[in-house]
Amino acid sequence: MKKLFLLVILTCFSFLLKGQTFQDSLLISQKTKIIGFSPSKKSQNINGVLIKYFDEIDTEISPKKVNGIGFGVNPLGVFFPILVLVSIPEIDKWSFDEIGSTAIPEKMNKINGLQLSIVNMEPTVTNGLEVNVSSNLGAPSVINGLAISPLFNLHHTQKGVAIATFANVGAKCRGLQIGLINNCSDMKGLQIGFWNKNGKRSFPIINF
Repeated sequence: MKKLFLLVILTCFSFLLKGQTFQDSLLISQKTKIIGFSPSKKSQNINGVLIKYFDEIDTEISPKKVNGIGFGVNPLGVFFPILVLVSIPEIDKWSFDEIGSTAIPEKMNKINGLQLSIVNMEPTVTNGLEVNVSSNLGAPSVINGLAISPLFNLHHTQKGVAIATFANVGAKCRGLQIGLINNCSDMKGLQIGFWNKNGKRSFPIINF
């Protein structure tokens, strides 16, 4: 009987120890940092700069909150703009089903400030300024503010202004799109470009 009682005590103590270890690791991961790196479960709250040297896929992403700068330097991003530029003649036929799924903010990175990268392939909400060579490939994204790209902007939701040389593509847009081609299925605002398309009409130069 004493042995059984001792075994129960030891088992309970073991579970308590594991629980405390888990809580400690959770507190460490939630601790605010000035400089963080990604992928890393230890870099989830940043007041400063987050450096992304590789992008996590949707099923593996650990959502991060950044008050400052999200800096993406994924070397694979160099090749994606070249591949997508081949599809420029068909860009007015792009649908968002081909670009990304539904935006779910609680499962997305949140950047309050500046997102600066070659390409972003993680679901991200940017509140502020987004500057990407080619933005948000293969992942739903939200921009609340200003998005600028020398090639194209891809957003699930845009609230503000999107400016790109070749194209702006979105599912839900509130504001202004400026580019060679603009395409948004749910548009409330103004499109300025060579060819503009929304859920109501397609029109050159200016569309609303």
